[in-house]
Amino acid sequence: MGGVVFSSPHSGSYYPPEFVRSSRLDPLTLCASEDAYVDRLFAAAPDFGAPLLFAVYPRAWLDLNRGPGEMDPALIDGAVTAGINQRIAAGLGVVPRVVSEGRAIYARKIGLEEAEARVRDVHRPYHRKLDELMIGARDRHGLAVLFDCHSMPSEALRAAPRVRGQVPNVVLGDRFGAAAARHIIAETQEAFEEQGFSVVRNAPFAGGYITQRYGRPARGLHAVQIEIDRGLYLDQRKVCPGREFDRVHDRLRQVIARLSKITPDLSAVAAE
Repeated sequence: MGGVVFSSPHSGSYYPPEFVRSSRLDPLTLCASEDAYVDRLFAAAPDFGAPLLFAVYPRAWLDLNRGPGEMDPALIDGAVTAGINQRIAAGLGVVPRVVSEGRAIYARKIGLEEAEARVRDVHRPYHRKLDELMIGARDRHGLAVLFDCHSMPSEALRAAPRVRGQVPNVVLGDRFGAAAARHIIAETQEAFEEQGFSVVRNAPFAGGYITQRYGRPARGLHAVQIEIDRGLYLDQRKVCPGREFDRVHDRLRQVIARLSKITPDLSAVAAE
């Protein structure tokens, strides 16, 4: 087996009661940014010797795919940030201000102490564990490959390149080659295509904070972000498994089986 690790940072579904009470949104709308059931789609990873790390708290409460310092002054009273990047400006900092379609989560600002507590108690432990898994995998196998697993609303694929005239249903992101060796992204694409998925790379999603942080090919650390069309497996209106959930789950099991066998291609790495 190769040194493969899976993560699902946006599939958390425990909504603290005080959070739900403080939100101006109803519980179903709060779920709009959640990668619902992605942890279940990739639950077979440990069967093939690859650990799966997944979130408990939802993305609307804390975004594990953002840097710990990406605090939004428009939401967090007293927040100081080094710069307002595009994500923060859109309300999608480490403590999000909005869910999808720009719908505001809170009726008022929250305190800096509360925001920092979420980062301290959840964000840092998650990334400490992910660091441990990646370094351990590299030390045992000669390289570590992180597959960061997500889902995307079907409408997000309007901006995606077409594949043989069709809208793709999987987007792989390696930050345009910066986060993973060429043979790894190529083998990842082949694994999905063998199971009938239609795949594009880096458009419209090239990878977020996790892909950027953990993708260090020169250090033997590689990261690929996987985005799956929610329309394949989810009733997107009710946010519950759709009619094809079991079939997609079974196809992904075969993808996971192949990805878990990725091994170092030392000649390819040397050429890069």
